[in-house]
Amino acid sequence: MGDIQKAQPHQERPARADLHPFTSRRPTTDTLQDSDERPDCKQELEMENEAVSGPGRASFPFPYTPYRIQEQFMAALYAALEAGRVGIFESPTGTGKSLSLICGALSWLRDFEEKKQQEEARLLAPEGSGQEEKKQPLVSGGPMCPNSRDASGEPDWITAFVQKKEEQDLVHRLKEEQVKRKKREERLEKIRHNVQLKYAAKRKRSEEDEMKHLLQLSKEILSEGAGAAVPEQLDHNEEELILAEYESDEEKKVASGLEEDDDDDLEEEHVTKIYYCSRTHSQLSQFVHEVQKSPFGKNTRLVSLGSRQNLCVNEEVRRLGALQLINDRCTEMQKNKHERKSDAEVEGKKRRVSRTVCPFYSYEQMQFLRDEVLVEVKDIEQLVTLGKEIKACPYYGSRYAIPAAQLVVLPYQMLLHEATRNAAGIILKDQVVIIDEAHNLIDTITCIHSAEVSGSQLCCAHSQLLQYMERYSKRLKAKNLMYIKQILYLLERFVVMLGGNVNQNPSCQAVSRTGTELKSINDFLFQSQIDNINLFKVQRYCEKSLISRKLFGFVERYGNPAPAVKTNKENQKLAGLQNFLMTLQQGSYKEGPLQSPPVEADNDQLRAASPLMHIEGFLSALTNANEDGRVILNRQGTIGQSSLKFLLLNPAVHFAKVVKECRAVIIAGGTMQPVADFREQLLSCAGVDPARIVEFSCGHVIPPENILPIVLCSGPSNQQLEFTYQTRDLPQMMDETGRILCNLCNVVPGGVVCFFPSYDYEKQVYAHWEKTGLLTRLATKKKIFQEPKKANQVEQVLVEYAKCIKRCSQAGGQMTGALLLSVVGGKMSEGINFSDDLGRCVIMVGMPYPNIKSPELQEKMTWLDKTMPRAASHAPSRMLIENLCMKAVNQSIGRAIRHQKDFASILLLDHRYSRPAILNKLPQWIRERTQVKPAFGSAFAELRKFHRGKSD
Repeated sequence: MGDIQKAQPHQERPARADLHPFTSRRPTTDTLQDSDERPDCKQELEMENEAVSGPGRASFPFPYTPYRIQEQFMAALYAALEAGRVGIFESPTGTGKSLSLICGALSWLRDFEEKKQQEEARLLAPEGSGQEEKKQPLVSGGPMCPNSRDASGEPDWITAFVQKKEEQDLVHRLKEEQVKRKKREERLEKIRHNVQLKYAAKRKRSEEDEMKHLLQLSKEILSEGAGAAVPEQLDHNEEELILAEYESDEEKKVASGLEEDDDDDLEEEHVTKIYYCSRTHSQLSQFVHEVQKSPFGKNTRLVSLGSRQNLCVNEEVRRLGALQLINDRCTEMQKNKHERKSDAEVEGKKRRVSRTVCPFYSYEQMQFLRDEVLVEVKDIEQLVTLGKEIKACPYYGSRYAIPAAQLVVLPYQMLLHEATRNAAGIILKDQVVIIDEAHNLIDTITCIHSAEVSGSQLCCAHSQLLQYMERYSKRLKAKNLMYIKQILYLLERFVVMLGGNVNQNPSCQAVSRTGTELKSINDFLFQSQIDNINLFKVQRYCEKSLISRKLFGFVERYGNPAPAVKTNKENQKLAGLQNFLMTLQQGSYKEGPLQSPPVEADNDQLRAASPLMHIEGFLSALTNANEDGRVILNRQGTIGQSSLKFLLLNPAVHFAKVVKECRAVIIAGGTMQPVADFREQLLSCAGVDPARIVEFSCGHVIPPENILPIVLCSGPSNQQLEFTYQTRDLPQMMDETGRILCNLCNVVPGGVVCFFPSYDYEKQVYAHWEKTGLLTRLATKKKIFQEPKKANQVEQVLVEYAKCIKRCSQAGGQMTGALLLSVVGGKMSEGINFSDDLGRCVIMVGMPYPNIKSPELQEKMTWLDKTMPRAASHAPSRMLIENLCMKAVNQSIGRAIRHQKDFASILLLDHRYSRPAILNKLPQWIRERTQVKPAFGSAFAELRKFHRGKSD
């Protein structure tokens, strides 16, 4: 596989005898099946038993001896990729899922590349080499039978001629690819082994910096000699004497799309590759580190992609903060670099305007960065460090590396959003996509393609754009004026739909009819009287013209008053912007500098300086098909508080292109149950053939005796536990919950994590316990912590919680640890690991069903009932509610067990968990060990026995 060599197992741990190099026998679509050797593994692949457990079974390079479930995972993954399947893979956290994905997928890619190169060698073999007999006529449509006749009845000689021509074209293309591949490999090999080459680019860049510095000094001397402080103060005649900005021939070639012959590999076709995406920046970095430690770490061409916010190294641009501002500023600086004006245009200008270009957007340096990326595996942080060292843009340099890369690591947004995907140069045709941490994939796609704008944003954008148009109306071209007027009209009609007027202060306009209203896209467009406007063209105009960026600059310029005190340049800008926004909020929409004194700018208000950026997303959402979404009109107390929201109902419409183009798609996660949502809402609606879908679920590496899951149906006073909306507020139900916790805290050491369905209910229960004295009883055994609502306070609470547990463990005494009251769906229910003493017992209070009174959820339920087939016993909407609940439960209770030697008990407080339909939606490794206890006494005895046994 290109640069991936046969990797040997790491020597730190002894390798198993059966981990031999790859054999010629590979898992195929028929290679996997359940066997007696693997009780923890469920698969829906048909396979030959002997191919898995016999001597011909494939082995996988691994940094240490893999667990049995890891071998099963890799074999199933290999088979799915080979067969071009869409796989749903579940492997609990702590079972080495990332390494299994890396070694299984890269093993397949290496073998695929080897087979492809062997096939190419046969096709390109010279006549008389003895290989011509093996040649087969390969054309784009597949092998052709020599005796076949053309369907149109053409003579054989014509058919043979056409076939020969296609073969010659194929051979010619293969030769070109081979030449480019060899050139790339030779170049990368030189960089890999020649230290001088690595530093040559840095030296050259330093020389260029010195030259720029000298040029700048020359300009300053000339400026002083002319007696002018700044170029803008020169009159027209003197302006004519100033030299235009010089650009070298090399830069001109870049701007016109011409490159050196040695760099024509940028046009190289995309090699077969694996796109790996995950939710967060930290998860992607962790995955890259796993690749670096794997047997494939030295010889894999990996590139990490990210947003400009993560990869930009231009401090001037980074200071803008908001992602949209950074994107627009970066695009504008590129435009300035590549912009070319005709002589006529230049002559027509009365004054020349100096335009800022990005010093890091250097073609030659980005070429060097691209090669460095392909030579050695780097994560985002290392990429940024390299970009700063050689003064090259990591954002664009990494994108240049995509065609030749074998593994591309990128965030969800970049893969799942088509416009972002295309802008990054990602081509999914016949490639492999692995989506990790995919338990929230449906919600993620929905969120990416939904958009919401407030009434205050609409009014503010209208005011700013109107002032901009009035200020520059004489200098704007007719087409610009036309589109600006269209956008103004759209903003005006949106505010009218909320019941307001754009010419009045949104904060002072009371809404006569409050409430939430849902409309189809078409109904919204008709009732807004904007159905005659082509939103696709407006959206395109916003993207190409960078109007939101221009508007932001306008706000900065005309919102900047004379400072009352001495401040730096950046603070002046912020203060002026703040004043401009304050004036808009007060309803004063007059043009001109603002006279109110400067105040300290708030970051959130800074972001809202050009709300048109936000509104562009809403306009884009309105271009969805009518049946795939709804517009929600949320009318609150004032127009400013009211909002318009686009809700995507059918996420499959955006996922369909991914599964259609890719060779194979793997959806993986630690907790994928219940998988019905993935099959029905995502894959089925995306048009995936059920026969193409494969499921794989494996058990945990922990021994069965290290986990004790219990469904508790009643409390110590025999009160049945049923936390419905009608019963959970009853004092006796809250008292019973408190008594259960008091008993548990007496026998469970270390940390206890208790999850409530919502923040409001957690506060209500806490207040009740405080009132009844139950909180005081709990506090004698465990120090009590509450999950904060604000995300920036979570880390501090966790640190204090961990310190308390450690202190109690070392000191001994009556206090045995801490109790953490958390919330399902909060920050602590996902992404936080309560391993070892941090989570010896996890308690789930009730079943966290979503709020079925939510208009958004009701619309989703109605849509599912209309579009999805009805199950044997339940309507699709009912299944949705159950699945949302159980996904939240599974994520929360999975926080406790994080590695092979960890242990914990899990307590589900609600008799409804004992229903078979609900139990079946728990992860397999938990479900198989779950005990249903009708009475508290037997459950308490089991818990005491479990924890005493572990402490001995």
